[in-house]
Amino acid sequence: MYDVACETSQKDIRVSIYTVVWLLATSALAQNASLRNPHTTTADVAAGARIYRSHCADCHGMTGQGGKGPDLTTGVFFHGSSDAALLKNVSDGIEGTAMPGQFFSADQIWQVIAYVRTLATKGSAKPPEGNATRGGMLFASRGCANCHLVRGTGGVSGPDLSYIGSQRPTEQLRRAILEPNALVDPAYWQADIVLENGTPYRGVLLNEDTYYVQLLHPANGLLTLPKRDFRRYVVQKTSAMPSYQGKLQEAELQDLVAYLWSLQRPRRVE
Repeated sequence: MYDVACETSQKDIRVSIYTVVWLLATSALAQNASLRNPHTTTADVAAGARIYRSHCADCHGMTGQGGKGPDLTTGVFFHGSSDAALLKNVSDGIEGTAMPGQFFSADQIWQVIAYVRTLATKGSAKPPEGNATRGGMLFASRGCANCHLVRGTGGVSGPDLSYIGSQRPTEQLRRAILEPNALVDPAYWQADIVLENGTPYRGVLLNEDTYYVQLLHPANGLLTLPKRDFRRYVVQKTSAMPSYQGKLQEAELQDLVAYLWSLQRPRRVE
């Protein structure tokens, strides 16, 4: 028993040492601004695509169009666009964002980077038609700020749009305005609750377990309600945002899209 335990312990130590050495090596490599991706063959790109689809597409979209994470089709990477910066960001994650570090080998991460480079679509970084200044005024006058936060100002019952222009391409921004139910993030599903005493509540569903539901109510803020008091409980997997189909002239729609697109994350100077 002692020998087995010692052998297991030694194996764990070796694994730990290997992990530390790999992380240090990766960090050192990433600090080399002249570093170039050594894995850019067709086979590397195909291997990177497989890893991307299984581990990256949930946030960045199956074709890199963005969603929870930034749009990758522009070829603009706001935390550094060099090979060295991308290696560091994918390996270590990006502090202050939802981007986690990855425990793939350096070769596999290079393959993912090679694939991501192929997602850039010519012209996708070009500003859309419309006037962003007029669009910002329209955003305020149409009550969008009542629900959406932009750079610290606005409501919190809808998604934070502070950097939405970095996350979604023009087509998705336009569709979200006209067809808000087309793609609803589960983080913004609505809980529709009526208590036994007849009191109704409706808000963004945050958490749920066997006994309680936690929701963000537009008037009362964060609420935790016991299920034992429920007469009715339905999760609405639709958007609370109304459609603006037919409510905006084409020029107004273009201006609003231009404003949303202008909400870009600042680029890091390399």
